[in-house]
Amino acid sequence: MAKPNTKTPKTRSLRDLLLVHELIFITLIVLAVMGGIFGIHLWDKSAKESQRIHILVQETQQTRGDLYRQMKELFDAFLLSDTNAKEEYKTYTLSILKHFQNLERLAVGSEEQQAIADLKENYKIFVSEAPDMFYRYQTSPNSESRKALYQDMETGIFSRYETVSKRVENLLTLKQNELKTRLQEAKQTSIIILSIPVLLAGLLLIASRTFLKRAIVKPIHAMMKATREISTGNLQHQVPDTGAEELSILSQEINKMADDLAESRDALVRTEKQAALGLLVPMLAHNIRNPLASIRATAQVIDVRDDDKETQESINGIMSTVDRLERWTTSLLAYLHPVKPALSKVSFKKIVLSSLVPLQQKLHEKNINVSMHIQPEEQTILTDEHLLEQVFYNLILNAIEASPQNSEIQFAALIKQNRLEINIIDQGSGMPFTPAPNAISPGKSTKRFGTGLGIPFAFKACEVLNGSIKFQSIAHGGTQITLQFPQ
Repeated sequence: MAKPNTKTPKTRSLRDLLLVHELIFITLIVLAVMGGIFGIHLWDKSAKESQRIHILVQETQQTRGDLYRQMKELFDAFLLSDTNAKEEYKTYTLSILKHFQNLERLAVGSEEQQAIADLKENYKIFVSEAPDMFYRYQTSPNSESRKALYQDMETGIFSRYETVSKRVENLLTLKQNELKTRLQEAKQTSIIILSIPVLLAGLLLIASRTFLKRAIVKPIHAMMKATREISTGNLQHQVPDTGAEELSILSQEINKMADDLAESRDALVRTEKQAALGLLVPMLAHNIRNPLASIRATAQVIDVRDDDKETQESINGIMSTVDRLERWTTSLLAYLHPVKPALSKVSFKKIVLSSLVPLQQKLHEKNINVSMHIQPEEQTILTDEHLLEQVFYNLILNAIEASPQNSEIQFAALIKQNRLEINIIDQGSGMPFTPAPNAISPGKSTKRFGTGLGIPFAFKACEVLNGSIKFQSIAHGGTQITLQFPQ
Protein backbone atom coordinates (compact mmCIF):
# COMPACT_ATOMS: atom_id res chain seq x y z
CA MET A 1 0.00 0.00 0.00
CA ALA A 2 1.40 3.40 -0.99
CA LYS A 3 1.97 5.89 1.79
CA PRO A 4 -0.19 9.04 1.69
CA ASN A 5 1.57 12.05 0.27
CA THR A 6 1.47 14.31 3.31
CA LYS A 7 3.54 17.47 3.25
CA THR A 8 5.28 18.24 6.49
CA PRO A 9 5.74 21.90 7.38
CA LYS A 10 9.12 23.26 6.48
CA THR A 11 11.35 23.48 9.53
CA ARG A 12 14.07 25.98 10.20
CA SER A 13 17.64 24.86 10.73
CA LEU A 14 19.39 25.28 14.07
CA ARG A 15 21.83 27.69 12.45
CA ASP A 16 19.00 29.97 11.27
CA LEU A 17 17.22 29.78 14.62
CA LEU A 18 20.40 30.59 16.52
CA LEU A 19 21.04 33.51 14.15
CA VAL A 20 17.53 34.86 14.82
CA HIS A 21 18.09 34.39 18.56
CA GLU A 22 21.39 36.30 18.39
CA LEU A 23 19.83 39.11 16.34
CA ILE A 24 17.00 39.48 18.87
CA PHE A 25 19.53 39.47 21.71
CA ILE A 26 21.60 42.16 19.98
CA THR A 27 18.40 44.16 19.37
CA LEU A 28 17.58 43.99 23.07
CA ILE A 29 21.07 45.22 23.95
CA VAL A 30 20.73 48.09 21.44
CA LEU A 31 17.31 49.04 22.86
CA ALA A 32 18.66 48.96 26.40
CA VAL A 33 21.67 51.12 25.41
CA MET A 34 19.41 53.55 23.52
CA GLY A 35 17.10 53.76 26.54
CA GLY A 36 20.07 54.47 28.79
CA ILE A 37 21.46 57.07 26.40
CA PHE A 38 18.03 58.70 26.14
CA GLY A 39 17.70 58.83 29.93
CA ILE A 40 21.21 60.26 30.33
CA HIS A 41 20.50 62.79 27.60
CA LEU A 42 17.28 63.92 29.27
CA TRP A 43 18.95 64.09 32.67
CA ASP A 44 21.90 66.07 31.29
CA LYS A 45 19.62 68.41 29.39
CA SER A 46 17.39 68.96 32.40
CA ALA A 47 20.38 69.44 34.68
CA LYS A 48 21.83 72.11 32.36
CA GLU A 49 18.44 73.82 32.08
CA SER A 50 17.98 73.73 35.85
CA GLN A 51 21.46 75.16 36.34
CA ARG A 52 20.75 77.94 33.81
CA ILE A 53 17.51 78.93 35.50
CA HIS A 54 19.17 78.87 38.90
CA ILE A 55 21.91 81.18 37.64
CA LEU A 56 19.27 83.51 36.12
CA VAL A 57 17.46 83.69 39.45
CA GLN A 58 20.74 84.23 41.26
CA GLU A 59 21.82 86.98 38.85
CA THR A 60 18.40 88.64 39.13
CA GLN A 61 18.58 88.64 42.92
CA GLN A 62 22.17 89.91 42.88
CA THR A 63 21.11 92.73 40.52
CA ARG A 64 18.35 93.77 42.89
CA GLY A 65 20.72 93.58 45.88
CA ASP A 66 23.33 95.71 44.12
CA LEU A 67 20.56 98.16 43.20
CA TYR A 68 19.63 98.60 46.87
CA ARG A 69 23.31 99.04 47.78
CA GLN A 70 23.66 101.59 44.99
CA MET A 71 20.65 103.44 46.37
CA LYS A 72 22.25 103.45 49.84
CA GLU A 73 25.36 105.03 48.35
CA LEU A 74 23.13 107.80 46.90
CA PHE A 75 21.70 108.42 50.35
CA ASP A 76 25.20 108.47 51.82
CA ALA A 77 26.46 110.82 49.15
CA PHE A 78 23.61 113.36 49.26
CA LEU A 79 22.36 113.09 52.82
CA LEU A 80 25.49 112.16 54.78
CA SER A 81 28.07 113.84 52.48
CA ASP A 82 30.13 110.62 52.28
CA THR A 83 33.07 111.33 49.98
CA ASN A 84 33.55 107.66 49.05
CA ALA A 85 29.89 107.11 48.23
CA LYS A 86 30.24 108.27 44.62
CA GLU A 87 33.03 105.77 43.94
CA GLU A 88 31.01 103.00 45.56
CA TYR A 89 28.03 104.05 43.46
CA LYS A 90 30.05 103.67 40.26
CA THR A 91 31.36 100.27 41.40
CA TYR A 92 27.81 98.98 41.95
CA THR A 93 26.81 100.44 38.59
CA LEU A 94 29.48 98.38 36.85
CA SER A 95 28.49 95.27 38.84
CA ILE A 96 24.82 95.69 37.88
CA LEU A 97 25.71 96.15 34.21
CA LYS A 98 27.81 92.97 34.35
CA HIS A 99 24.84 91.11 35.89
CA PHE A 100 22.66 92.33 33.02
CA GLN A 101 25.24 91.05 30.51
CA ASN A 102 25.13 87.64 32.18
CA LEU A 103 21.31 87.69 32.18
CA GLU A 104 21.18 88.58 28.46
CA ARG A 105 23.70 85.85 27.70
CA LEU A 106 21.76 83.22 29.68
CA ALA A 107 18.28 84.25 28.50
CA VAL A 108 16.64 81.76 26.14
CA GLY A 109 13.52 82.52 24.18
CA SER A 110 11.78 85.78 23.45
CA GLU A 111 9.86 85.78 26.72
CA GLU A 112 13.00 85.65 28.90
CA GLN A 113 14.84 88.12 26.68
CA GLN A 114 11.92 90.57 26.85
CA ALA A 115 11.72 90.28 30.67
CA ILE A 116 15.47 90.94 31.01
CA ALA A 117 15.17 93.88 28.60
CA ASP A 118 12.31 95.38 30.69
CA LEU A 119 14.34 94.91 33.87
CA LYS A 120 17.34 96.61 32.30
CA GLU A 121 15.17 99.44 30.98
CA ASN A 122 13.77 100.08 34.47
CA TYR A 123 17.29 100.12 35.85
CA LYS A 124 18.25 102.77 33.27
CA ILE A 125 15.22 104.79 34.43
CA PHE A 126 16.42 104.44 38.00
CA VAL A 127 19.93 105.61 37.08
CA SER A 128 18.58 108.66 35.24
CA GLU A 129 15.80 109.70 37.68
CA ALA A 130 17.24 108.91 41.13
CA PRO A 131 20.08 111.52 41.09
CA ASP A 132 17.62 114.21 39.98
CA MET A 133 15.44 113.44 42.98
CA PHE A 134 18.40 113.87 45.30
CA TYR A 135 19.46 117.13 43.57
CA ARG A 136 15.92 118.51 44.05
CA TYR A 137 16.09 117.54 47.71
CA GLN A 138 19.39 119.45 48.15
CA THR A 139 17.80 122.66 46.87
CA SER A 140 15.44 122.63 49.85
CA PRO A 141 16.64 120.12 52.47
CA ASN A 142 13.72 119.94 54.93
CA SER A 143 11.52 117.27 56.35
CA GLU A 144 8.81 117.78 53.76
CA SER A 145 11.18 117.38 50.82
CA ARG A 146 12.79 114.31 52.46
CA LYS A 147 9.39 112.74 52.98
CA ALA A 148 8.57 113.45 49.34
CA LEU A 149 11.91 111.95 48.31
CA TYR A 150 11.20 108.73 50.20
CA GLN A 151 7.70 108.53 48.83
CA ASP A 152 8.83 109.11 45.23
CA MET A 153 11.55 106.49 45.60
CA GLU A 154 9.23 103.93 47.14
CA THR A 155 6.20 104.41 44.94
CA GLY A 156 8.01 105.34 41.80
CA ILE A 157 11.37 103.94 40.82
CA PHE A 158 11.55 101.05 43.30
CA SER A 159 7.94 100.04 42.75
CA ARG A 160 8.37 99.79 39.00
CA TYR A 161 11.67 97.94 39.33
CA GLU A 162 10.24 95.54 41.90
CA THR A 163 7.26 94.86 39.66
CA VAL A 164 9.49 94.03 36.70
CA SER A 165 11.89 92.05 38.90
CA LYS A 166 8.99 90.08 40.40
CA ARG A 167 7.72 89.32 36.94
CA VAL A 168 11.15 87.99 35.95
CA GLU A 169 11.33 85.83 39.06
CA ASN A 170 7.80 84.51 38.47
CA LEU A 171 8.76 83.65 34.90
CA LEU A 172 11.83 81.78 36.10
CA THR A 173 9.82 80.03 38.82
CA LEU A 174 7.30 78.95 36.20
CA LYS A 175 10.14 77.63 34.06
CA GLN A 176 11.50 75.70 37.02
CA ASN A 177 8.10 74.10 37.60
CA GLU A 178 7.85 73.19 33.90
CA LEU A 179 11.32 71.72 34.10
CA LYS A 180 10.29 69.57 37.08
CA THR A 181 7.26 68.36 35.13
CA ARG A 182 9.41 67.51 32.11
CA LEU A 183 11.86 65.70 34.37
CA GLN A 184 9.03 63.62 35.80
CA GLU A 185 7.74 62.82 32.33
CA ALA A 186 11.26 61.98 31.15
CA LYS A 187 11.67 59.70 34.14
CA GLN A 188 8.47 57.86 33.27
CA THR A 189 9.49 57.67 29.60
CA SER A 190 12.90 56.28 30.53
CA ILE A 191 11.28 53.66 32.75
CA ILE A 192 9.00 52.63 29.88
CA ILE A 193 11.87 52.51 27.39
CA LEU A 194 14.04 50.48 29.77
CA SER A 195 11.15 48.15 30.60
CA ILE A 196 10.66 47.23 26.91
CA PRO A 197 13.98 45.32 26.66
CA VAL A 198 13.24 43.62 29.97
CA LEU A 199 9.80 42.57 28.72
CA LEU A 200 11.22 41.40 25.39
CA ALA A 201 13.97 39.50 27.23
CA GLY A 202 11.27 37.71 29.25
CA LEU A 203 9.36 36.88 26.07
CA LEU A 204 12.60 35.69 24.44
CA LEU A 205 13.26 33.44 27.45
CA ILE A 206 9.75 31.93 27.22
CA ALA A 207 10.04 31.54 23.43
CA SER A 208 13.50 29.98 23.74
CA ARG A 209 12.25 27.51 26.32
CA THR A 210 9.28 26.61 24.10
CA PHE A 211 11.53 26.29 21.06
CA LEU A 212 14.08 24.13 22.89
CA LYS A 213 11.34 21.86 24.14
CA ARG A 214 9.52 21.56 20.80
CA ALA A 215 12.43 21.62 18.33
CA ILE A 216 15.21 19.86 20.28
CA VAL A 217 14.18 18.15 23.54
CA LYS A 218 11.10 16.29 22.26
CA PRO A 219 12.75 15.11 18.99
CA ILE A 220 15.80 13.87 20.96
CA HIS A 221 13.52 11.96 23.37
CA ALA A 222 11.72 10.48 20.35
CA MET A 223 15.07 9.41 18.86
CA MET A 224 16.16 7.83 22.15
CA LYS A 225 12.88 5.92 22.32
CA ALA A 226 13.32 4.85 18.68
CA THR A 227 16.87 3.58 19.32
CA ARG A 228 15.58 1.53 22.26
CA GLU A 229 12.77 0.09 20.13
CA ILE A 230 15.12 -0.68 17.24
CA SER A 231 17.68 -2.27 19.56
CA THR A 232 14.96 -4.63 20.85
CA GLY A 233 14.13 -5.68 17.28
CA ASN A 234 11.09 -3.48 16.59
CA LEU A 235 12.28 -2.24 13.20
CA GLN A 236 8.80 -0.98 12.27
CA HIS A 237 9.03 1.84 14.81
CA GLN A 238 9.32 5.25 13.13
CA VAL A 239 10.79 8.45 14.55
CA PRO A 240 8.46 11.46 14.13
CA ASP A 241 9.84 13.83 11.50
CA THR A 242 9.71 16.95 13.67
CA GLY A 243 12.03 19.50 15.23
CA ALA A 244 14.80 21.56 13.74
CA GLU A 245 16.00 20.79 10.22
CA GLU A 246 19.13 18.95 11.38
CA LEU A 247 17.15 16.79 13.81
CA SER A 248 14.48 16.20 11.16
CA ILE A 249 17.16 14.95 8.76
CA LEU A 250 18.58 12.76 11.54
CA SER A 251 15.09 11.32 12.17
CA GLN A 252 14.74 10.51 8.48
CA GLU A 253 18.14 8.79 8.50
CA ILE A 254 17.18 6.73 11.56
CA ASN A 255 13.93 5.68 9.87
CA LYS A 256 15.85 4.80 6.70
CA MET A 257 18.36 2.83 8.78
CA ALA A 258 15.50 0.91 10.41
CA ASP A 259 14.00 0.14 6.98
CA ASP A 260 17.40 -0.99 5.68
CA LEU A 261 17.88 -3.17 8.76
CA ALA A 262 14.45 -4.70 8.23
CA GLU A 263 15.31 -5.47 4.60
CA SER A 264 18.70 -6.85 5.62
CA ARG A 265 17.08 -9.01 8.27
CA ASP A 266 14.59 -10.39 5.74
CA ALA A 267 17.42 -10.96 3.25
CA LEU A 268 19.44 -12.72 5.94
CA VAL A 269 16.52 -15.01 6.71
CA ARG A 270 16.17 -15.81 3.03
CA THR A 271 19.92 -16.38 2.78
CA GLU A 272 19.84 -18.73 5.74
CA LYS A 273 16.97 -20.61 4.16
CA GLN A 274 18.85 -20.82 0.88
CA ALA A 275 22.00 -21.97 2.69
CA ALA A 276 19.99 -24.69 4.36
CA LEU A 277 18.55 -25.56 0.98
CA GLY A 278 22.05 -25.61 -0.50
CA LEU A 279 23.08 -28.19 2.07
CA LEU A 280 19.96 -30.25 1.51
CA VAL A 281 19.78 -30.20 -2.30
CA PRO A 282 23.01 -32.14 -3.09
CA MET A 283 21.94 -34.97 -0.81
CA LEU A 284 18.44 -34.99 -2.32
CA ALA A 285 19.88 -34.81 -5.84
CA HIS A 286 22.09 -37.84 -5.20
CA ASN A 287 19.16 -39.79 -3.74
CA ILE A 288 16.88 -38.79 -6.61
CA ARG A 289 19.27 -39.33 -9.53
CA ASN A 290 19.93 -42.99 -8.78
CA PRO A 291 16.23 -44.00 -8.89
CA LEU A 292 15.72 -41.78 -11.93
CA ALA A 293 18.57 -43.53 -13.78
CA SER A 294 17.04 -46.94 -12.96
CA ILE A 295 13.58 -45.82 -14.09
CA ARG A 296 14.90 -44.46 -17.39
CA ALA A 297 17.01 -47.57 -18.04
CA THR A 298 13.98 -49.78 -17.42
CA ALA A 299 11.86 -47.62 -19.74
CA GLN A 300 14.50 -47.90 -22.49
CA VAL A 301 14.61 -51.70 -22.07
CA ILE A 302 10.86 -52.12 -22.44
CA ASP A 303 10.73 -49.61 -25.32
CA VAL A 304 9.83 -51.95 -28.23
CA ARG A 305 8.70 -50.64 -31.58
CA ASP A 306 6.01 -53.27 -31.86
CA ASP A 307 4.14 -52.01 -28.81
CA ASP A 308 0.78 -50.41 -29.31
CA LYS A 309 0.46 -46.66 -29.50
CA GLU A 310 -0.83 -46.19 -25.94
CA THR A 311 2.05 -48.17 -24.43
CA GLN A 312 4.56 -46.30 -26.57
CA GLU A 313 3.16 -42.94 -25.37
CA SER A 314 3.34 -44.05 -21.73
CA ILE A 315 6.99 -45.13 -22.10
CA ASN A 316 7.87 -41.83 -23.81
CA GLY A 317 6.07 -39.94 -21.03
CA ILE A 318 8.10 -41.80 -18.40
CA MET A 319 11.41 -40.98 -20.11
CA SER A 320 10.34 -37.36 -20.70
CA THR A 321 9.42 -36.95 -17.04
CA VAL A 322 12.69 -38.52 -15.93
CA ASP A 323 14.64 -36.19 -18.26
CA ARG A 324 12.73 -33.21 -16.88
CA LEU A 325 13.48 -34.19 -13.31
CA GLU A 326 17.14 -34.62 -14.24
CA ARG A 327 17.21 -31.13 -15.75
CA TRP A 328 15.57 -29.64 -12.64
CA THR A 329 18.13 -31.32 -10.41
CA THR A 330 21.05 -30.18 -12.59
CA SER A 331 19.75 -26.57 -12.76
CA LEU A 332 19.21 -26.47 -9.04
CA LEU A 333 22.74 -27.71 -8.36
CA ALA A 334 24.24 -25.25 -10.88
CA TYR A 335 22.35 -22.34 -9.33
CA LEU A 336 23.28 -23.09 -5.73
CA HIS A 337 27.00 -23.69 -6.25
CA PRO A 338 29.53 -20.88 -6.90
CA VAL A 339 30.36 -20.24 -10.55
CA LYS A 340 34.02 -19.82 -11.54
CA PRO A 341 34.50 -18.71 -15.16
CA ALA A 342 37.20 -20.25 -17.34
CA LEU A 343 38.04 -17.51 -19.87
CA SER A 344 39.29 -18.29 -23.37
CA LYS A 345 39.23 -16.89 -26.93
CA VAL A 346 36.30 -18.47 -28.78
CA SER A 347 34.09 -17.75 -31.77
CA PHE A 348 30.92 -15.96 -30.67
CA LYS A 349 28.82 -17.50 -33.45
CA LYS A 350 29.94 -20.97 -32.38
CA ILE A 351 28.62 -20.34 -28.83
CA VAL A 352 25.23 -19.24 -30.17
CA LEU A 353 24.89 -22.21 -32.53
CA SER A 354 25.90 -24.65 -29.77
CA SER A 355 23.18 -23.26 -27.51
CA LEU A 356 20.58 -23.82 -30.27
CA VAL A 357 21.42 -27.50 -30.91
CA PRO A 358 19.46 -28.96 -27.94
CA LEU A 359 16.57 -26.64 -28.74
CA GLN A 360 15.94 -27.74 -32.35
CA GLN A 361 13.14 -30.14 -31.43
CA LYS A 362 11.25 -27.48 -29.47
CA LEU A 363 11.74 -24.99 -32.31
CA HIS A 364 10.43 -27.55 -34.77
CA GLU A 365 7.39 -28.45 -32.63
CA LYS A 366 6.22 -24.80 -32.54
CA ASN A 367 7.52 -23.93 -36.01
CA ILE A 368 9.58 -21.02 -34.61
CA ASN A 369 12.27 -19.40 -36.72
CA VAL A 370 15.41 -17.93 -35.09
CA SER A 371 16.80 -15.03 -37.15
CA MET A 372 20.42 -14.19 -36.32
CA HIS A 373 22.22 -10.90 -37.03
CA ILE A 374 25.79 -10.99 -35.74
CA GLN A 375 28.28 -8.19 -36.61
CA PRO A 376 31.04 -8.97 -37.33
CA GLU A 377 30.01 -12.56 -37.99
CA GLU A 378 33.43 -14.22 -37.42
CA GLN A 379 34.34 -12.21 -34.31
CA THR A 380 36.11 -14.01 -31.47
CA ILE A 381 35.52 -12.94 -27.85
CA LEU A 382 37.14 -13.56 -24.47
CA THR A 383 34.61 -15.39 -22.29
CA ASP A 384 33.64 -18.69 -20.64
CA GLU A 385 32.25 -20.65 -23.59
CA HIS A 386 30.15 -23.15 -21.62
CA LEU A 387 28.83 -20.57 -19.16
CA LEU A 388 27.71 -18.16 -21.88
CA GLU A 389 26.26 -21.08 -23.90
CA GLN A 390 24.13 -22.09 -20.90
CA VAL A 391 22.95 -18.46 -20.51
CA PHE A 392 21.85 -18.36 -24.17
CA TYR A 393 20.23 -21.79 -23.82
CA ASN A 394 18.13 -20.70 -20.80
CA LEU A 395 17.09 -17.35 -22.31
CA ILE A 396 16.21 -18.79 -25.76
CA LEU A 397 14.36 -21.66 -24.05
CA ASN A 398 12.28 -19.14 -22.12
CA ALA A 399 11.62 -17.25 -25.37
CA ILE A 400 10.48 -20.48 -27.10
CA GLU A 401 8.16 -21.33 -24.20
CA ALA A 402 6.66 -17.83 -24.30
CA SER A 403 6.32 -17.58 -28.11
CA PRO A 404 3.18 -18.63 -29.99
CA GLN A 405 3.09 -21.11 -32.89
CA ASN A 406 4.60 -19.98 -36.21
CA SER A 407 6.45 -16.99 -34.73
CA GLU A 408 9.99 -15.67 -34.83
CA ILE A 409 12.78 -15.06 -32.29
CA GLN A 410 15.31 -12.37 -33.18
CA PHE A 411 18.90 -12.80 -32.00
CA ALA A 412 21.10 -9.76 -32.73
CA ALA A 413 24.67 -9.15 -31.58
CA LEU A 414 26.98 -6.20 -32.16
CA ILE A 415 30.61 -5.95 -31.07
CA LYS A 416 31.77 -2.35 -31.08
CA GLN A 417 34.27 -0.26 -29.10
CA ASN A 418 35.35 -3.16 -26.89
CA ARG A 419 31.77 -3.96 -25.92
CA LEU A 420 29.47 -6.85 -26.85
CA GLU A 421 25.73 -6.09 -26.93
CA ILE A 422 23.16 -8.86 -27.49
CA ASN A 423 19.39 -8.49 -27.99
CA ILE A 424 16.92 -11.41 -27.85
CA ILE A 425 13.36 -10.49 -28.88
CA ASP A 426 10.36 -12.85 -28.88
CA GLN A 427 6.72 -12.36 -29.91
CA GLY A 428 5.10 -13.70 -26.75
CA SER A 429 2.70 -11.99 -24.36
CA GLY A 430 5.45 -10.32 -22.33
CA MET A 431 6.72 -11.00 -18.82
CA PRO A 432 4.23 -10.70 -15.93
CA PHE A 433 7.00 -9.34 -13.66
CA THR A 434 10.38 -7.65 -13.95
CA PRO A 435 13.18 -9.96 -12.78
CA ALA A 436 15.34 -8.51 -9.99
CA PRO A 437 19.11 -8.90 -10.48
CA ASN A 438 19.74 -8.93 -6.71
CA ALA A 439 17.05 -11.42 -5.79
CA ILE A 440 18.18 -13.81 -3.06
CA SER A 441 15.90 -16.64 -4.15
CA PRO A 442 14.71 -17.76 -7.64
CA GLY A 443 11.74 -15.98 -9.10
CA LYS A 444 8.42 -17.68 -9.74
CA SER A 445 8.11 -19.68 -12.94
CA THR A 446 5.40 -18.92 -15.48
CA LYS A 447 5.65 -22.42 -17.02
CA ARG A 448 3.82 -25.47 -15.81
CA PHE A 449 6.95 -27.59 -15.23
CA GLY A 450 9.49 -24.73 -14.81
CA THR A 451 11.92 -24.33 -11.95
CA GLY A 452 12.27 -20.56 -12.15
CA LEU A 453 16.08 -20.92 -12.18
CA GLY A 454 16.83 -19.98 -15.81
CA ILE A 455 16.73 -16.20 -15.34
CA PRO A 456 18.47 -16.18 -11.91
CA PHE A 457 21.23 -18.34 -13.41
CA ALA A 458 21.57 -15.85 -16.29
CA PHE A 459 21.93 -13.01 -13.76
CA LYS A 460 24.53 -14.99 -11.86
CA ALA A 461 26.54 -15.84 -14.98
CA CYS A 462 26.43 -12.24 -16.24
CA GLU A 463 27.70 -11.06 -12.87
CA VAL A 464 30.76 -13.35 -12.88
CA LEU A 465 31.47 -12.33 -16.51
CA ASN A 466 31.26 -8.59 -15.54
CA GLY A 467 28.21 -8.19 -17.78
CA SER A 468 24.66 -6.94 -17.35
CA ILE A 469 21.21 -8.15 -18.36
CA LYS A 470 17.96 -6.19 -18.69
CA PHE A 471 14.39 -7.36 -19.39
CA GLN A 472 11.86 -5.09 -21.07
CA SER A 473 8.31 -5.78 -22.23
CA ILE A 474 7.45 -4.59 -25.74
CA ALA A 475 4.34 -2.44 -26.12
CA HIS A 476 2.64 -4.61 -28.82
CA GLY A 477 3.60 -7.91 -27.20
CA GLY A 478 6.81 -9.76 -26.59
CA THR A 479 9.92 -9.36 -24.46
CA GLN A 480 13.30 -7.84 -25.27
CA ILE A 481 16.36 -9.11 -23.38
CA THR A 482 19.51 -6.99 -23.60
CA LEU A 483 22.89 -8.36 -22.52
CA GLN A 484 26.14 -6.40 -22.44
CA PHE A 485 29.67 -7.71 -21.83
CA PRO A 486 32.95 -5.75 -21.80
CA GLN A 487 35.75 -6.94 -24.10
